Amino acid sequence: MTGTLTWQNPDDHPELLAEPVLATVRGMSEVRVAGIDPELADTAQFCEHYGLPLSTSANCVVVAAKRGGEISYAACMVLATDRADVNGTVRRHLGARKASFAPMEETTGATGMEYGGITPFGLPEGWPVLVDEAVAAEPEVVVGSGLRRSKVLVPGKLLAELPGAQTLALTL
Repeated sequence: MTGTLTWQNPDDHPELLAEPVLATVRGMSEVRVAGIDPELADTAQFCEHYGLPLSTSANCVVVAAKRGGEISYAACMVLATDRADVNGTVRRHLGARKASFAPMEETTGATGMEYGGITPFGLPEGWPVLVDEAVAAEPEVVVGSGLRRSKVLVPGKLLAELPGAQTLALTL
């Protein structure tokens, strides 16, 4: 699954990754990166333009979970064809009274990544990564690189093996 993109070793193209992402994927042989038009970073446009089915793209959504005045964050990985059950499964799993999508400014500020390029690689320490079972089962998925101008191709099971990752049925 490559579509019309040329996937390369990220160690050879560090300029295509946000700094926290590069620090995490450096030396990982199963990770590939490709440059894209940043205007096409949104999943539907990206897949259509580069000839990839939506089902091979996994979105990383950051959730803000609130309980007792405290806010914690988690990343949820779901296929682009699915929706994360933020107010049900995710909220209960995180033990939160309320869960919602984290505001863009908070997400980009905390991660050091660009909006539209958020990825589970290089997230702040302690953030859980909740990976939907369908994502973990995919032989290859496209995820963000931390920047809008590139994407990363990885085996789905690699996302499930990240520090702090848990595989669950996350979708509606």
